[in-house]
Order: sequence, then structure tokens, then C-alpha cells
Amino acid sequence: RVGSRTAAGLDRGIPRLVGLVHSLAVKMVCIRPATVDDLLAMQACNLCCLPENYQMKYYFYHMLSWPQLLYVAEDYNKKIVGYVLAKMDEDSDDVHGHITSLAVLRSHRKLGLASKLMRAAMAAMEETFQSEHVSLHVRVTNRAAFTLYSENLGFEIHDVESKYYADKEDAYDMRKMFETGLKKQEANRLKKEKKDKDKEREKEKDKEKEKGKEKEFAKENGKEKDNEVVEDAPDAAAAGDAAGAEVGDDEKKKKNKRKQ
Repeated sequence: RVGSRTAAGLDRGIPRLVGLVHSLAVKMVCIRPATVDDLLAMQACNLCCLPENYQMKYYFYHMLSWPQLLYVAEDYNKKIVGYVLAKMDEDSDDVHGHITSLAVLRSHRKLGLASKLMRAAMAAMEETFQSEHVSLHVRVTNRAAFTLYSENLGFEIHDVESKYYADKEDAYDMRKMFETGLKKQEANRLKKEKKDKDKEREKEKDKEKEKGKEKEFAKENGKEKDNEVVEDAPDAAAAGDAAGAEVGDDEKKKKNKRKQ
């Protein structure tokens, strides 16, 4: 009995211990803006975690262009255990950000670090650049990343890009709208509705004008017909008088013959 009680106590204690370790691990990792000194560690993390790798000049390009959008996850030993590499898209009409790369070391996964890194970068896009939305690409077979983006962070599939990656795998083009973008969409929707209503009004006005023209045309035709009837009436009367005169002459001739 003592042994069974001890085993039961251990079974109840293990989940608590795991939860305690998890909470301590999360507290001992901080999310902070990246610096130039972090770039080598970020590249090392990328090489450990992802098949898509970049030369150091690409990290420098991001750091020099958009230093506000690079964040790292650093543990209590000052080791970089995760990062997010992001930028603003300059080849588009609308202002929007793009997540170039996101990675967390396997030893520090399931601690919510990827979500925190993403939220930090997205907040900077909104606050610093007034971004309308953020985009990213993810492999169609990467279900864990897809779940993170779609369920935890609110991204939606915008398109599927065929053979996007070097190994010819397809990618989901995913996007998340920011408040600025949503307001712009709503303003455009209202503007379009107003324009459509104005077009309908113009069509109605054109229809009324056409009806008015048809009525005027009908009235003009009616007047012309009335005039024709009036003009034909004297001719008909004259024809009737002539016919009456001929009948009178015939009757006179008949009377004269009887007298004779």
C-alpha cells in the first residue's frame, strides 16, 4: 500500500514539476530587439533549424534597412535560441511588411517563443511603418508552422505559389490584415458602394430622359396626325358636294323625260 501511494503521488507530482520547469524556462528567455552583434548567432540558429539559408550580407541588409523589425529570443546564458527576420515590402503600392524568416531551436520549442517573436515584429510594423498588412510564405507540408500562423496568429491563405522553394515544393502565401489596412478596405468598400449608387442614379436619370423624349416624340406625331385629318376634311366635303350635284342633275333629267 505504501508503495502504491508513493507511485500515485509521483504520478500527480510529475505534471506539476513539468509545468514548473516550463514556466521557469519561459521566464528565463527574453524577447528583445536584435543588434548587429546578434547576426552571427541568428545565422547559426537559421542553419540549425531551416533548409532556407542566407548569406551574412542578407542579414546585414535587413539590419541596416529595417532595424526595428529584427528580434531575438535570448536565454539566461545569453544564448540566442530564436529570431525573426522581417522587412517592409518596397515593391508594392500598399505599405506592408513581410516575414523573411522565423526560427526557434528545438530545445526551446513549445514555449510560445515563435508567437512572441512574431507579435513583436508585427507590432513594430504597425507602430513604426503604419503597415496595412503582413505577409509570409510557408511550406504546404509544414503543418506545425501553418497551425501557428493560422490558428495562433490569425493569418489567412491568400494564394498558393507553385514550386516556390528551391526543392520545388509549393508555398502558401499567407497574410494578416492590420487595423490600418482594415480601415482602408472599409473606406474603399464605402467608396465603391457610393460610386455604384451614383452610377445607378445616372442610369435612372438617363432612363427618365429617354422616356421624356419618347413622350415628346409621341405628342409631336399625334399633332401631325390631327393636322392631316383637319386638312383632309375640306377635300372630303367638296367631294360630297360634287357627288350631290351629280345626283340632282340625274333626277332633273328623269323628270323632263316623263313630261315629254
